[in-house]
Amino acid sequence: MSARVLLPWPDIDVSEGFGAACYDGVEPPPADLGEVEFYVLPYDRGPEPPKLIGELPSLRVVQALSAGVETLVPLLPDGVRLANGRGLHDLSVAEHTLALIHAAQRDLPRWFAQQTRGEWTREHTRSLADSRVLLVGYGSIGRAVERQLVAAEAVVTRVASRPRPDEDVHGVAELPALLPKADIVVLVLPDTPATRGLIGSDELAALPDDALVINVGRGTAIDTEALLAETRTGRLRAGLDVVDPEPLPAGHPLWTVPGVVITPHIAGGSASFYPRAKKLVAEQLRRYAKGEELLNLVER
Repeated sequence: MSARVLLPWPDIDVSEGFGAACYDGVEPPPADLGEVEFYVLPYDRGPEPPKLIGELPSLRVVQALSAGVETLVPLLPDGVRLANGRGLHDLSVAEHTLALIHAAQRDLPRWFAQQTRGEWTREHTRSLADSRVLLVGYGSIGRAVERQLVAAEAVVTRVASRPRPDEDVHGVAELPALLPKADIVVLVLPDTPATRGLIGSDELAALPDDALVINVGRGTAIDTEALLAETRTGRLRAGLDVVDPEPLPAGHPLWTVPGVVITPHIAGGSASFYPRAKKLVAEQLRRYAKGEELLNLVER
């Protein structure tokens, strides 16, 4: 039976009549993919898996396992539907966001360095509790981040692209008035024309001294040079899982700025991700086989 489904893992139940092939994004793809209708992209495997989209003449659906799919949309042939991985990364990113905040607020890099020297020097640190957190990007991941912030007894102000008064959500146009009141800014934004450079020199200058900037969305939301200028002086601090450019080149000055914690875009990749991803793919294949509406379809 020719493959009609291309999966990144072999242990997914596929309906009868749907032959399946496996492509993990590391080994070369199978040779005969002319009848593939449903392609589940391997997660976090670089640029090669998306290139395959244009080589599948029978393709009808692309299932991404990432929440952001802005780079995939231009690759889709006419008539091919795209579904994203909304919800799969919510808890992973929320956990990592809190980890970055705690690392910065409780001076963990300082204590880790002190441990390597065998030193025992104590000092009180900042806290997340009672901090005023400006949460910019109030979608599925933003809500998961908020739940953990509230559990930590932070004071959260929600911001989205447009105001939603019924949910007590502010619009981004209100940022000039909101930034001066924030102890911590958390960015959970996609890469779009509207979000690129949203936080530039003026926005950073509006933050109070010692404020913390956390970015777990896309690096392009922050003007890197402006952030470097503010953190180099010690006026602001940052916790970054995403940067611009990405990956951050070796030798870039941001690597060594005191008060800046950097992780290599790994917020979404925790142990909870793959079981949730497989569950979503199995449900999508069930729906596709029965002709039902798919979940997480992206408007084009």
